[in-house]
Amino acid sequence: MRTKTAIITGGSRGLGRDMAISLAKNGIDIIFSYHSNSTKAEEVINDVKSLGQDAKAFQFDANDYKSGQAFIKSATDYLNKKNGNSSNFDFLINNAGTGTYNMVANTTEDQFNEMMNVHLKSVYFMTQAALPFLNDSGRIINISSGLARFSLPGMSVYAIMKGAIEVFTRYLAKELGDRKITANTIAPGAIATDFAGGSNKDEDKAKMIASITALGRVGEAEDIGGVVAFLCSDDAGWVNGQRIEVSGGMLV
Repeated sequence: MRTKTAIITGGSRGLGRDMAISLAKNGIDIIFSYHSNSTKAEEVINDVKSLGQDAKAFQFDANDYKSGQAFIKSATDYLNKKNGNSSNFDFLINNAGTGTYNMVANTTEDQFNEMMNVHLKSVYFMTQAALPFLNDSGRIINISSGLARFSLPGMSVYAIMKGAIEVFTRYLAKELGDRKITANTIAPGAIATDFAGGSNKDEDKAKMIASITALGRVGEAEDIGGVVAFLCSDDAGWVNGQRIEVSGGMLV
C-alpha cells in the first residue's frame, strides 16, 4: 500500500507539532514548514521518524505569500526526488499563523496587513500552488478560530481573517468536488500554546477561559491533532465544507 503524505504549515510547535505526530501515528509521512526555529523543527522530524514515518521540514514566512509558493515547490521537488518522478501528496493542512491584540480604535494598517498576509493571502495562494500536486480524493484542512463565532475585544483583525478562511474553505469544497477532494475548517478555542505570546498559559486567563468553557479548562495542543487525523482518515470521507469547532464548549 502506498504511504500517504501530509503537508502542514507551522508544524514545528504547538498545534502543528501535535498534528504531525497524530498523523504519523496513523502511518502518514510528514512535510512541514517552520518559521525560524530549525532546532524545534529537527525535534519534530525526529519524533515523526521514531514513529516509523518519513519527515522533512522547509522554512516558510507566512507574511510573504511568495514564500508559501516556494515552500510548496520545495516540498514537491523533495517528493519527486524521494518517490521517483511523483510530486503528489494527499493532505494539505494550513495551520501556520500568529496573533495580534489591538482594539479597532488603535489598529494600524501594518498590523492589519500582517494578519491579512499571514492568515488569508498566504493560505489562498499557497493552496492555489498546491492544487496541481494534491491527489484526487485528497483533503484540505484549514485552521480557523472560535473567534470567528464569538467576539472578544482586541481580536477583530485576526478574527476577520479567520472568518474569510471559513468562506474560502466552502468555496474549495465546491470547486474541488469533481476531484473528490474535501475541504474542511477546524476552529480551535483558546489553547495553551506559545501562540500570541503564550497568554493562554497565564494562570488568571486560564481560569477565566475555564469559567466560560463547558468542559471547564483551557484547551491543549493535544486536543486538536486527533481531529485533524480523523479528517484525514477514510472515516471522514463524507465530511465536506464544514466548520468543526474544537473548543470544549467555549461560550456555548
